Amino acid sequence: MPREAWSALVTSGDATRVLLAERAPGPAYAIGPDRDAPLYEGLGLTFAPLEAARFISCTGPFDDEVETPEDYRARFEVGIARGLDMICANPDRVVQRGERLIYCGGALAELYQAMGGTAVMAGKPHAPIYAAALARAAELMGWPVDKARVLAIGDGVITDLAGAAAQGLDALFIADGIHGGDTRGPDGRLDAAAADRLLAARGVKATYLMDTLAG
Repeated sequence: MPREAWSALVTSGDATRVLLAERAPGPAYAIGPDRDAPLYEGLGLTFAPLEAARFISCTGPFDDEVETPEDYRARFEVGIARGLDMICANPDRVVQRGERLIYCGGALAELYQAMGGTAVMAGKPHAPIYAAALARAAELMGWPVDKARVLAIGDGVITDLAGAAAQGLDALFIADGIHGGDTRGPDGRLDAAAADRLLAARGVKATYLMDTLAG
């Protein structure tokens, strides 16, 4: 994304750092690849094995190329038995990487909740990330943001579109993303009716529909 296309960025990681700082010094049991280590910088957190941790922090699988949520079931049983909350930095269940769908932190948090554990998330569709983004926009503009002038853009039905709906925002659904297989007609082209059926089945709506996001 070219630098001239944006004025500021607010990520789920920013909102998650607030949740993590509230629980410092921990210790935390961290689930995720080494590349996510910058999330913890400057928070004063310490880390420990699951059996000694006070909470779980999850950014995604350790190896998202091969692992699935089921690979974590035994560890989650330990965490739940100890009453540990999970802080999930990325509520997305899957992300598209080339032609593949890769499991993200949200898929692990979903399993943790299904097993009886508590997962706390700051990213979409949850309110903290929207509050942080709108606050940053207001700071840049110098006046409060009118939600009627905000457009949420995304390809995730249960994250991007559900979050926009909860905040009362217009939404642009990018159909050729993680749900691309469900929005195509027999000719392989975008089928608006198929997209409508997908959204209706999940109880969400979109104000606008595009195949891909391109300028």
